[in-house]
Amino acid sequence: MYETSEPYHTESVWAAAEIKKRTNGKFDIEVFPASTLGKETDLNQGLTLGTVDMIISGPSFAARSYPRIGIAYYPFIFRDGDHLIAYSKSPIFAEMTEEFRKKTGIQILAYTYYGARQTTAQKPFTDCAGMKGLKIRVPDVPAYMATPKSCGANPTPIAFAEVYLALQNGTVDAQENPLTTIEAKKFYEVQKAIMMTSHIVDGLTTQVAPHVWNKLTDQEKQIFTEVAREAAARATEKIKKREAELVEEFKKKGLQIVQVDRKSFVDAVLKNAPLESLGFTKSDYDTIVAIK
Repeated sequence: MYETSEPYHTESVWAAAEIKKRTNGKFDIEVFPASTLGKETDLNQGLTLGTVDMIISGPSFAARSYPRIGIAYYPFIFRDGDHLIAYSKSPIFAEMTEEFRKKTGIQILAYTYYGARQTTAQKPFTDCAGMKGLKIRVPDVPAYMATPKSCGANPTPIAFAEVYLALQNGTVDAQENPLTTIEAKKFYEVQKAIMMTSHIVDGLTTQVAPHVWNKLTDQEKQIFTEVAREAAARATEKIKKREAELVEEFKKKGLQIVQVDRKSFVDAVLKNAPLESLGFTKSDYDTIVAIK
């Protein structure tokens, strides 16, 4: 789904060449960027139908057939990008990928950091109570609505393509997205403050279809896994670097960058949108939160 300039694409191209090299030319992988093969839903279905061999996609789609893996979208479960990557290398994630593969045949190889979702608005706020009554655009997904709802805001689903206009004409007061998206979509032009809520730390998984994975030898499986993880690490570093640069760049553009009281948000979410209400378990949550 990503543009040719983005690290997800450039590192996929690198991985394709690297797999070809390490398998002495046996595998020739062609990379199709910018939704050339369809929308994210189409690509995920394509793995099962056999029309697509490998994809990069958010685990929220994998959660449609294996709900447990969707816990990565529960607000404030990750402290930051490093925590997300540590989770991707943990025994609990290995267990989830194994269960997901047993259910679907799809093999998850690697996890790439996508960005921490921050909140932009016309007026700054520093805690959960400051969000009360705020009309905020969010994607139409329960996990994305959990934080604003828990703080008494008014989450309003609006199509992604229409967000800029909705902010400009005051249909909504606020929105939430990673800093890289705030830059790409120019939301900084129509908002005055960025609250560093980091309420959802987002990531993408590299997945291989069963019709490909089941034909690979053990050595080939190892090569695919190693290369996918190296590519994910390279992309993650580039995204983290850009995120860090953007804080200063937004300040130079005259935006207020506000550090918030995260605990006030965490407490509100756990109380008003408990794990069980979204179909997750306390034991998975506690295990993931404890990962160092």
